[in-house]
Amino acid sequence: MSQDLEVVGLGRIPYTEALELQRRLAKERIEKRRKNDLLLLVEHPPVVTLGRGFRPEHLSTPQALLQARGIEVHEIERGGDVTFHGPGQLVGYPIFDLTEHRTDLHWFLRQLEQALIVALEEFGIEAGRREGYTGVWVLDRKIASIGIHVRQWVTWHGFALNVTTDLSYFDLIVPCGIPGVRMTSIQKELEEKAPRDLWARTLESVVLGFAQVFGQRPQMVPLEEVAEAIT
Repeated sequence: MSQDLEVVGLGRIPYTEALELQRRLAKERIEKRRKNDLLLLVEHPPVVTLGRGFRPEHLSTPQALLQARGIEVHEIERGGDVTFHGPGQLVGYPIFDLTEHRTDLHWFLRQLEQALIVALEEFGIEAGRREGYTGVWVLDRKIASIGIHVRQWVTWHGFALNVTTDLSYFDLIVPCGIPGVRMTSIQKELEEKAPRDLWARTLESVVLGFAQVFGQRPQMVPLEEVAEAIT
């Protein structure tokens, strides 16, 4: 098992750059040229992504209108339907070799959910699962979405946790293909109790959540060590 979890903070970068980086790092993990699991933490400019389960009626705003508002649209290989990424949302891309954990995709999805549930406990937010759906919820409100891709038991893509996200963006789509779903964020749940350093504390809580759930030692890795993979 990979005892160390290499955590890389990418800051805010375009979605396509992060996607290319994931694919390259996953390839290196598949080929055993990287010995440790990785967790990339990133924030994106506004973008809508369409997963393998995408249904056209769930993109309720025409692509031309989205693009006119500066929102990119990308079809990708992850599971799931349509979702939004944007400023104020913490996106995590775990590149894990499941042969060193458990070769069970359902187990991995539940582990991702649990890591975020643990992270949210640090803010006093009681989050959980909702039967029949993937992701993390606060009662009937969805706070985090999850969608992964796996090749030779190495994962990429991952989760999107709403921290200070402008939730009105979700009105432009049917989030995760769930009609009538209510989206929420850490900031919305905490309201006036939200700390000023909410973003930094969320990053820390998520890393600790992963460490606890997967039983790994988080090691912060400088961006320079993976930057050469970004073109």
